[in-house]
Amino acid sequence: MKTYLILFGPPGVGKGTQGQILSKDLGIPFISSGDALREEINKKSDIAEKMCSFMNNGELVPDIVVEEFISKMLDQYPLDKGFVFDGFPRTIHQAEFLDSYLGRINVNLDAVISLLLPKEEIVKRISGRRTCERCKAVYNIYFNSFEDDAKCKKCGGNLVQREDDKEEVVIRRVEVYEEKTEPLIAYYKNKGLLIEVDALGTVEDVAKRIKEVLSDRA
Repeated sequence: MKTYLILFGPPGVGKGTQGQILSKDLGIPFISSGDALREEINKKSDIAEKMCSFMNNGELVPDIVVEEFISKMLDQYPLDKGFVFDGFPRTIHQAEFLDSYLGRINVNLDAVISLLLPKEEIVKRISGRRTCERCKAVYNIYFNSFEDDAKCKKCGGNLVQREDDKEEVVIRRVEVYEEKTEPLIAYYKNKGLLIEVDALGTVEDVAKRIKEVLSDRA
């Protein structure tokens, strides 16, 4: 069965993790704009540099730049079986762009899953993250046993805080989300696509809630 889903919510809410679970359970591709952007950054592409100049300051990337990037990314995927999309859209203009793109390939969204989490929990999840410079494993100073001079438990590499994970940037990212992205809730609600899910709790708890709400719509 073809299933087309968007995972929606503020940074740090767990969209990537839940997207991977849904992808495995439903047998459809997981498409992460964040992962795709990191690949472009590694390639040092022009579009990645343009996007990062905004993101590193906690600002929303202009629609025209994002849409160029998204078109390039989606063109690389076979979309005939469905998808779980994480990280896009973030504005109504981008949502309309996605509707238009999908319309050209005769695809309609089945649901937009909005993951909900209190702001203080978001800041703790993101600002507490430390990433291994070598193997990219991720830890959290609030949720893992952690010392100031801690090394990666997998490879012994140095643990660092990404620029966009610093608390002041995280707070700004949440503010930008609230200002610019929350109107999408009304947009998708009016289309009858929005499903709101509490994202507080374990990964398993949240995955179970998502599965239940999707089953109710089947």
